[in-house]
Amino acid sequence: MRKPLMPKATASWLIDNTSLSFKQISEFVGLHILEIQAIADGEVSSGILPRNPLESGELTKEEIVKCEKNENSLLNIKNSDIPIPNAKTKGSRYTPLSKRADKPNGIYWFIKNIPDIPDSKICKVIGTTKKTVQSIRDRSYWNMQNVRAQNPFELGLCNKEDIEKIIDKYKNEN
Repeated sequence: MRKPLMPKATASWLIDNTSLSFKQISEFVGLHILEIQAIADGEVSSGILPRNPLESGELTKEEIVKCEKNENSLLNIKNSDIPIPNAKTKGSRYTPLSKRADKPNGIYWFIKNIPDIPDSKICKVIGTTKKTVQSIRDRSYWNMQNVRAQNPFELGLCNKEDIEKIIDKYKNEN
């Protein structure tokens, strides 16, 4: 369900300008009732400027009046033509510098323990390039003499569930 864009500022305005109950305001803005009470007492968000939900098109005056008369009815946000933005995907994850040197060891562990695993799967789980995986697979990696097979989970390059899924899928194909 859609909530107001700025919940604390909207709650602050509703507390100051209406006779709605804390429960009604809480349900509308999506904050806990104790947080609404703290805003009313001035303990929380004292520096926040109140935001009028009537001006922003989130509520109508009629809706507020209706809910002020009946404490059991809840405020309904006004439908808007503005589309709700899609949640952003995770994207590529950051690998700290200290862990980047461990990536070849994790790649080599996969190649040694699960030889049937495709390069693309290693790239996805560890976060590396196909070129690096291929050079370790054919032992032409520039630092191959120092590469040791180490479990990528223990190195902190991926989580245990990823490795378990791969082992279940590719170990059983032999």
